[in-house]
Parts: sequence; C-alpha cells; structure tokens
Amino acid sequence: MRVPGRGTSARAGSFALALGLLAGCSTLESVGNSLGGGNPVQAGQQGFVRGFLGNVVAEEPRAAIVGRDVLSAGGSAADAAVAAAFALSVTLPSRAGLGGGGACLGYDPRRNETQAFLFLPGARAGVPSGADRPAAVPLMARGLFALHSRQGRRPFEETISPAESLARFGTTVSRALAADLAAVSGPLLADPYARVSFSANGALVAEGGRIVQPDLATTLSQLRTSGVGDFHGGGLARRIEEASAAAGGFLTVGELRAAVPQAVAPVSERLGSDILNTLPTAVDGGATLNAFRAAAAGQGAPVVGGMVPASTALVVQDRDGGAVSCAFTLNNLFGTGRVAPGLGFLLAAAPNLGSVSAPPLGAILVTNSNTRTMRYVGAGSGQGAAPAAAGGPAGLHIVRRAALLDAVASGAPEPGRAVAVSCLGEVSARGCQAVADPRGAGLAAGNN
Repeated sequence: MRVPGRGTSARAGSFALALGLLAGCSTLESVGNSLGGGNPVQAGQQGFVRGFLGNVVAEEPRAAIVGRDVLSAGGSAADAAVAAAFALSVTLPSRAGLGGGGACLGYDPRRNETQAFLFLPGARAGVPSGADRPAAVPLMARGLFALHSRQGRRPFEETISPAESLARFGTTVSRALAADLAAVSGPLLADPYARVSFSANGALVAEGGRIVQPDLATTLSQLRTSGVGDFHGGGLARRIEEASAAAGGFLTVGELRAAVPQAVAPVSERLGSDILNTLPTAVDGGATLNAFRAAAAGQGAPVVGGMVPASTALVVQDRDGGAVSCAFTLNNLFGTGRVAPGLGFLLAAAPNLGSVSAPPLGAILVTNSNTRTMRYVGAGSGQGAAPAAAGGPAGLHIVRRAALLDAVASGAPEPGRAVAVSCLGEVSARGCQAVADPRGAGLAAGNN
C-alpha cells in the first residue's frame, strides 16, 4: 500500500479528522480523570500519564527526552517515535534529517498489527546537469507522516513542535554530534551554510557548545502549519528545488511530488508463541534475520556492506504495549555535506551515483498476538553493521537469555551500535528494560 504525504486531498482530510477525534477522546478521558479526583493535567501536556510511561531509546540524548515527554503527554509509541525523529533532525543532523529518510517497524495493539514503513532517501535516474553533489530525493517528513497517520494518537503538529523549538532557541551539542563533526570538519565547513550552523567564530562547535538553526526552525514551522504536502508539491517544494540547485544537488518539484513512502508487510516468522518481524529484504538484505539466527545459535553475526557509521536508530515502547523501531540515514555522514540555503537542512547523498550506496538499515520487533503486546523492540546503526546490530542482540537476549545490557554490548559488531527495549515479562516498569549501547552516546528514557 502506498501512503501519500499530507496535502489538501480528501484522504489527508480524513487523516486529520481521525486525528482530531482521537485527540478529543484523549481530552475527554483527561476531563473524566480530573472530575474523579485523578490527574488534572490535560492530554497533550507532560505529566498526563502517571506511573509507567513506556521507554524511548535513541542514540542522541535530547531526542530520547523529547520522545519520553510525548509518552508522558499521552502519546502512543508512534507519536513519540515521530517526535524523537524530528528532534534528531536538529540534534543529530549528521545522520538524520529532512533531507534524508529511513525505515520503521510499528506495532499497534489496537489493530494487533505490525507494519513496515519505508521512506529511504531516493535514488535518482542519473546525475542532473550541473550537479557536483547530487542529492537523494528526501522522504523523512512524508515517511514519518505515514507512520503517524496509521498508528499515531496525538495531532501530528504536536510531534513537530519540540524539534522546531530546539532549532529556534538552540540545543547543546551532544557527544554523538561532536564526534561526527570532528570526523568531517574540514569538508563540512567548506560549505558556507554548514559553517554558519556548526561553527562559532571560525571554530567548530565542540561538545557542550550550543547551536541555533533558525532556517531549519522556519522550515519545521512551515511543515507544521502547512503540512507535509507543501514539502512535496507546494511552495516549500519549489524552494527546495531552488535551494538544492544552489547546493549542487538539483532536486526537482516533480521528483519531490512523485516520492512517496510505502506501508508494507514486514518479514515475519514464528518464534514460539511470538512473532518476529524485520524490515523487508529490500532494505536490509535479510541480514537482520540472519544475524538473529546466528546469535541464537551461538555464532557471530555477519556484517553486510560498507563500514562507514552514518546512520542512527531509535526504539519506542508505550504503556499499552505498542512499539516502534526506526533507523534513519542521509546515505553518508552529513549527506552531501551541504545545507540547503535558507532551509537549514543537509541534503542526503543520492545513492548509487559515484561512491555512495544506499546503506542497509536494521530494525526488529517481536510481538505476541494473543496478548496484543510487544515483547522486544530493537534497532541498529552503523551502515553495513546496522542489521547485525539489530538482530544480534535480539538473538542473544531472547533465545540465549543473555542480560539485555550484555546482549547489546556484545551482540552488535563494530562499528554497529544497538538500542533495545525488552518486555519478556509483563509490560510494566518492573517487566521492561531499556538499554542504549554503552559504547555509544545514546540514552534510554522513561520507565517511570
């Protein structure tokens, strides 16, 4: 099934209506709690959920906190994942951003259904005339909207607001971003617009420093107010066409309009009474499932593809048993290395043109259809090592019963990094664990 971006179509209108109804139901529930002497905080406000929230694990701490706050406000796993992903476009733009894309697995306990959402930064038919840094066709915003429209609970606009605020008022450079900046500082700062975003007084912003991205904030604001359709076929699309030409990427409105995400069935197999789900083989080459099987059998997880660590991952689990696992990429560290002038986001590198290839992405999600809940959700980063980083720890933990922290630390081969949430017991603070790879710079947030 193909899922369109948000615009003025009848289908987009029905999505908006459905979201409004869901938001209304949440508000009524909150009012009922208030009248009954319960929680007086309204749905959509932090603190609406008392006690166990669920968990968010991301490879950049601020994004994990944004996702946790969405869960605290009554959001679903999809709401939190979308908000955290938009936050990553601000706090870890080296690996995720509006100019790129990714892939997610989402489990919705209301429908007892797992879907794969594919929105990879798109290939081009060829190198456009004059393009010295051909850009991939971006699908991040449209892909996140597809995930949200199917499994979200709160209004889509709410999921963009935290990222917009971080871009407008500034965010601290994390250890994760600082390491990426240091790795490519010379080529990156050769671009004047990247230099404005990531340097101060001629020097690269270091860990603990602060970056402000007003152009990106304006783009996120327009995305929030005008909708995803504007990014792919409206005034914002025309600005992207112009800005990408100035940055040597040469995207066209026609390409933006034609690029749509897919919502498809995942690769699934029985695991006792549970169901193990991975991304389609077109995304990971079957490597995630192979890594799971290898680890379960006590063997080392194979690594497929290149070794440049230029992707990032996050996982979310909510208190109702819903879960989302996502991996994002710009196909290269900092994509083309050029920021779209006036728009504030880096352009992803077009795959299969020159030395850049579309990287495999790794995500895994184990559910139980009888209890209508998630059991394990994991994801990996590290380009070629990403599928093994997703599947290896899952095999060690679920089958060989390794402690989750040990499984994550030893099951993801270099340069892979893993994030995971396990609820092999009941879905509760006591029954669930959340872990960010101790070799990385991520954070597990929630589980209150």
